[in-house]
Amino acid sequence: MITTKQRSILKWLAANLRPVGQVGKEGLNENMLKSFSECLEKRELIKISILDNVAEQPREMGERLAQSLNAECVIVIGRKAVLYRRSQRTDIEHIL
Repeated sequence: MITTKQRSILKWLAANLRPVGQVGKEGLNENMLKSFSECLEKRELIKISILDNVAEQPREMGERLAQSLNAECVIVIGRKAVLYRRSQRTDIEHIL
């Protein structure tokens, strides 16, 4: 669980991120989750676009993505979700 201060820092860092992928009407699949998980392991903080044709609300999809990836949903703004997960790698500088 991240604190309010940590969440604020992550929001600031995410402001200039470009989305690493998008979720469409097909929803989530294993390849997509694997790709997002690899990105989280490398970067710790990612932004994902949620397309208009997704049946779920963006907030719900952001939470579901976070749960599926064992990550924290930092924020959902419009149709973009920002996820954070501390990397297990020791060769990178961790955000938090």
